[in-house]
Amino acid sequence: MLSGYWGVTCGILIPGVALASWIDYAQRRVPNWLNATLAAAGFAAQLAFFGWSGLWAGFLGMLVGLGVLIVPWAMHGMGAGDVKLMAAIGVWFGPFMTLVSFALGAFIGGVVAVVMIIAAGRSSEAWANMGLIVTKLQSKSTLFTEFAAAKKLGKKPQLLPYGVPLSIGSVIVLSGQVMGWWTV
Repeated sequence: MLSGYWGVTCGILIPGVALASWIDYAQRRVPNWLNATLAAAGFAAQLAFFGWSGLWAGFLGMLVGLGVLIVPWAMHGMGAGDVKLMAAIGVWFGPFMTLVSFALGAFIGGVVAVVMIIAAGRSSEAWANMGLIVTKLQSKSTLFTEFAAAKKLGKKPQLLPYGVPLSIGSVIVLSGQVMGWWTV
């Protein structure tokens, strides 16, 4: 039986990100109440198990979670709920595992996006959207505007609910920690 900090993390975070994924898939949003609950529980667990150093690690993890996604959000490339979800995961994981979790989630999200594009026969539309995004990135006047915003590039059902790959990446990273693939 899994016990200690990582046992509590598995018991709270896995159902939490599973719920976040389900809601994000169904509604294309991750609710604030869920993100806030996950973050608060993470800070409480960090403090209970590791004291002030745990609280600091949780704070740094939250900053990494926010930091890796705040620019794509500011550029209208994703929703704020996904950013807050990654920040809440960061509270539990600390900075290093948060960064690894994000990288894995981003990779999974990229693969899923390509599969969705090919399966829907939308390669031409995807290339056109990429052209708009490249144009957006080349001009300071459009960089942080809604020009080529994710929600305007396609139909809502075809947008990738990014909370899903972020959650999958996080569960894989958590599994690696629990199974001893690395130690943080």
